[in-house]
Amino acid sequence: MATNFLVHEKIWFDKFKYDDAERRFYEQMNGPVAGVSRQSSGPGASSSPSGDHSELVVRIASLEVENQSLRGVVQELQQAVSKLEARLNVLEKSSPGHRATAPQTQHVSPMRQVEPPTKKPATPAEDDEDDDIDLFGSDNEEEDKEAAQLREERLRQYAEKKARKPAPVARSSILLDVKPWDDETDMAQLESCVRSIQLDGLVWGASKLVPVGYGIRKLQIQCVVEDDKVGTDLLEEEITKFEEHVQSVDIAAFNKI
Repeated sequence: MATNFLVHEKIWFDKFKYDDAERRFYEQMNGPVAGVSRQSSGPGASSSPSGDHSELVVRIASLEVENQSLRGVVQELQQAVSKLEARLNVLEKSSPGHRATAPQTQHVSPMRQVEPPTKKPATPAEDDEDDDIDLFGSDNEEEDKEAAQLREERLRQYAEKKARKPAPVARSSILLDVKPWDDETDMAQLESCVRSIQLDGLVWGASKLVPVGYGIRKLQIQCVVEDDKVGTDLLEEEITKFEEHVQSVDIAAFNKI
């Protein structure tokens, strides 16, 4: 409102009119005496009309300059108000109510460790229970020599079979989080690079893309490894070799099988 008032203010341009009106008012109020006293004062007591006119011109010129400067200030204030209104509109549009919430990272619960069932060691009697020959002898104290040799041969074969049987291999299930550089990374190409890693004792499993935030997604992939052949350090080293696509690798879950 102050700026609009200054724009339409014209009192400084019409000041001489107000001065003339004020002079005529006092002349009418005082009558002709004021005019006689003003004439009797002589030329030395009052300034000449040309001097008053020059002073009036100077004052009008100074007032015009001041008015021009005030108009410039008013224009600058109007521009500042316009900029503030524009910024206010931008801030209202970008308020939290209009801002899209970033997706949260899904929590992957670690897999429950499953203990392998305990196996009862088999005895030679259980393996050969269907055999017709009694390996442990009969109630008869007079054991046949041929039957004894056969029993010893079967026991030897059983021992060799147990020795050749491979020991249980220790395996682990690992869940990896493979993070890209940005949201422009080709995640399909990234997964293809990860699965191209072929190691003895490594088997890749299921995978999925998990949102991280701001349009970025990470690759979450499952694998099963033999503990004696493949370790987590080796996996991280092989995956991070694809440095064009991979930023980092984290172990999300690790369980023994």
